[in-house]
Amino acid sequence: QVQLIESGGGLVQAGGSLRLSCAASGLIFSMYTMGWFRQAPGEEREFVSGINWSGGSTWYADSLKGRFTISRDNAKNTVYLQMISLKPEDTAVYYCVAKRERRSYNSGSYGPTGFVEFASWGQGTQVTVSS
Repeated sequence: QVQLIESGGGLVQAGGSLRLSCAASGLIFSMYTMGWFRQAPGEEREFVSGINWSGGSTWYADSLKGRFTISRDNAKNTVYLQMISLKPEDTAVYYCVAKRERRSYNSGSYGPTGFVEFASWGQGTQVTVSS
């Protein structure tokens, strides 16, 4: 059974940074595309970023490019989301997700971004950005 455990959330002032981590177990990590979604109160879940099995392909929600960086360490079964220049509107619960696939995506193209495409979800970690 796939288990995803997020950590690294918290309270930060606007302009600050946070690094989220997601430790995966119960899967062959290098067989999975990983990603992050977020959900703010009263809002729908929103795609944040994705990364393919090797880390060679990454993609982001257009509004977040330049501030968020996704990466993975297959030796540690962990995916990360580095967030800088945080804004109050980044306040949300951030979810780690996994999709079983082993493929690459051309530079500039997008991998999966729909929440229904990811079968496995973590419990989420709260990120709160104060103004």
